[in-house]
Amino acid sequence: MRIAIPCETDELLAAPRSGHFGHAPWLTVVELDESGEVTNVEAVKNVEHGAGGCGNVIMHVLGLGVDAIITAGMGMPPLMRFTQGGIIVYADRSVLTAGEVLALFQEGKLARMSPEDACRH
Repeated sequence: MRIAIPCETDELLAAPRSGHFGHAPWLTVVELDESGEVTNVEAVKNVEHGAGGCGNVIMHVLGLGVDAIITAGMGMPPLMRFTQGGIIVYADRSVLTAGEVLALFQEGKLARMSPEDACRH
């Protein structure tokens, strides 16, 4: 399984999480094996919103081949596009680093983001 976590820096699992998916400068991409153990971690530079808005970021993440995203915040258009594309979006606002939120995921403590949880802007 490949998971993308929007982050502020390229510090891998020590990276501070970004408060909003679409404006995160980096994505920490984690690969887990069948037993849920980490097999690889990489920092991927995110793309700018630019003239394409969130569409640029959505297409970039879709191209990374991730199965899930763990975010502190995401608008409705990205949530719907990812859900339609088969990517599960999980929400958590309680922890500060990519490693901490990954641990919550591995412990089964994260819920899927619902449309009611999406940012409105």
